[in-house]
Parts: sequence; C-alpha cells; structure tokens
Amino acid sequence: MNYSFLLEQAESFVRSKDNGKHADERPFHNLRHTERVVMNASAMARHYKLEDKDFFTVIAAAWFHDCGYYSGGAAAHEQRGADVAAGFLRDLKVDEDTITAIAHCILATRMPQTPENLMEEILCDADLYHLGTDDFADFNKLLRKEREETLNIKIDKNEWRLKNISFLESHRYHTDYCRDLLDSKKQENLEKLKKKAKKEGQVLSNVVAAVPLPKPKSEPEVQDKLEEPEIQKIKKPKSDRPDKGIETMFRISSGNHQRLSDMADNKANIMITTNSIIISVLLSILLRKLEDNSNLIIPTLMLLTVCVTTMVFSILATRPSVPYGTFTQEDLDNKKVNLLFFGNFYRMNYEDYASGMQEMMNDRDFLYGSLTKDVYSQGVVLGKKYRLLRTGYNVFMFGIVSSVIAFVISSIFFSS
Repeated sequence: MNYSFLLEQAESFVRSKDNGKHADERPFHNLRHTERVVMNASAMARHYKLEDKDFFTVIAAAWFHDCGYYSGGAAAHEQRGADVAAGFLRDLKVDEDTITAIAHCILATRMPQTPENLMEEILCDADLYHLGTDDFADFNKLLRKEREETLNIKIDKNEWRLKNISFLESHRYHTDYCRDLLDSKKQENLEKLKKKAKKEGQVLSNVVAAVPLPKPKSEPEVQDKLEEPEIQKIKKPKSDRPDKGIETMFRISSGNHQRLSDMADNKANIMITTNSIIISVLLSILLRKLEDNSNLIIPTLMLLTVCVTTMVFSILATRPSVPYGTFTQEDLDNKKVNLLFFGNFYRMNYEDYASGMQEMMNDRDFLYGSLTKDVYSQGVVLGKKYRLLRTGYNVFMFGIVSSVIAFVISSIFFSS
C-alpha cells in the first residue's frame, strides 16, 4: 500500500474547501492547529521509529482529529472526526483494521485522554503539545476567545485562569518523549499562572481538578499522590539565567566572528592578488632575460617560490570545507548535530530537517547547545584561517626581504 500517496490525499482533503470551509473561523481549533499536531506527531513517530503502517495511522489520525469541529462544534467532535476519516479512507480502499486504528487514535484524544497504545499516546501528546512550550500563553488566549465565541458569553479571566491551573496540574504527558522534552516548560507555565492568580488574590487551595489524572503506564502507583495539596505547592525552581542576555551574547558573538571571517577573506584576497601580479611580471618579463643575466636565476627562483607559497597558504585560508550534509535520528536524540550550519543538512529532505528544527526549538538545552556549537565552530574555522594567513604573511614578508637581498648581491658581485 502506498502510504505516502494516502497521506497526501488525506492532507488535500483536510485542506480542501469542502472539509475546511469553516476551519479558519475558529481562533484555536483551525487548520494551523492541525498542521502543528501533524508536525509534532511526525517528530514523535520518527523518534519511536514506527513502521510505515503505524506511521500512516498516527499521521492520518492527526490530519482528521479535529475535522468534527467544522461540522458540529466541540461536543462529540472526536467521533465525528473519526467518522469523516473512516468514510474518506474507505473510498481509498484502506483496510478496515487500519481505519479502526485511526478511529481509536482520534477517540483517544477525548478528555480525559485514554490512549491504549503508543500510536494513541503520540496523538494525544501531539494534540496538547503546546502546554509545554513558550507559546502556551498565546494559544491559551486563542482558546479562551474561541470558547467565548462558541458559547456567546464573556468568560471571566480569573475563572479561566483557575481552570487552566487545574488542567495543567492534572495533565500528564503519556510518552517519555514529551515528558523529557516538555514537562519542565509545562511546569514553568503552571507556576506563572499560579503566581498571577496569587497576585490577583485568588485562592488556589479551592481549585478542583478539571480532568481526572491520567496515569502514564510507565509510572508507579505512587504518582497518584501528585494531586495532594502539599505536593502541588512544591514549585520547581526557576532558572535565573537571563534569556535575553544569552541571546544577545550569541548574536554579538556570531556577528563578531562573521566580521573577523570577512576580514580574513579580504586579507587572503589581497595576498592572492599581489602575488599573482608579481608572478605575472616574473613570467612575462624577467624570465626572458635570465639567459643574458644568469646571475639572477637564483634570486628569481627564490622570489617565484615565495610568491607561489604565499598564494597557496592564502588559498587554503579561503578554501571552503563542506561536510557530508546529512544527519540521523540518533544524532538528534543525542543532540550531537548542529542544525544551524548548512553543511549538516543540505543533503536532507525538508521534512526531516523541519522535524529536527522543531525538536531543537522545543528543547532549550538543545537550542542553546546548537548555538554554542555554532559559535565554537565559527571560532575553530577562524583559528584555522588566521593561522594559515599568518604563515602566508610571514613567508611573504621574509621571502620578499630575502629575495631583494639576493637580487642586490647578485647584481653587485656576480653581474657579468
């Protein structure tokens, strides 16, 4: 079965006017949300190295999981989305087992989420991926706006905040991928809401969990105690690192390295041009007269050697070195690849690169680690350039002096 073709057809259908004519009318549950869910589900599916059929099941479910919103609102939208997916896929002659698996993935996203296998866990986590990202506050505002438009009421911001605190406290990611990647930021988002609630004088002890606590299969029974008030009061210490200062540091460092690299290239070009002129003069004029002035042979050869050697070092300083241009999922998992340098991905397809970039952007340590590697790599290249340039300049300086002295001695003491 051609799963790539089927996914293309599913995407085309979800994007079509017949299906998505109301998709962009919703502030949150719109086509852009679906695209984010698909992208995050794809990254997780590749992380877990799902087989082609399972990969198709997860991604197809991601495309269809919110189709029910466009035909009947939020209530029971998962079932409607599963029905839409089933009807569409039957027309494409997809087998019933796969259609059933896709439907189960979509239905697993109902609150409280109840995934029963890895594919369902991936879709559930992809659907709520934003809870553990820097964009949580923006998406939360869009969701509140959507609820207000749907219910035709004004939702009190304090009440909405308390509901979000309850939801974040009760929510648990199902995959270890998201727990490792997003839990820290999700906790930070929760602490921000709590801090603002306390500032507004809201009592957090009266907050009742909006959703029952789903317990990850890999966690022991003791995790149920996380709902106890005294445990919830424990705050994760925030990092006191100045994010804006760090970003400014990286920006200035990269800019300085780029200027130094441009200066090195200009110096190399000066040496290449200068020595090219000298060599041209030597070959076109002086060599013709060596038969009549044999005493100048050695000084001429010395000068020619100096110029060629200087040009070689200058060319080596500017000669580009490009790596193989690919990276593996293992490199991403181990955070060994620097996706900010074109030499590490120029042979990769866009989907793999975009997935890797998304994974990097959602991981603070991976992102800052990549920026650090980028600055370090620039420094290593600069060090090599300036070492070669210094050698070339030394050869040129001492070689020119020696050659001139040789010409003077030959002209005075050995002229015929």
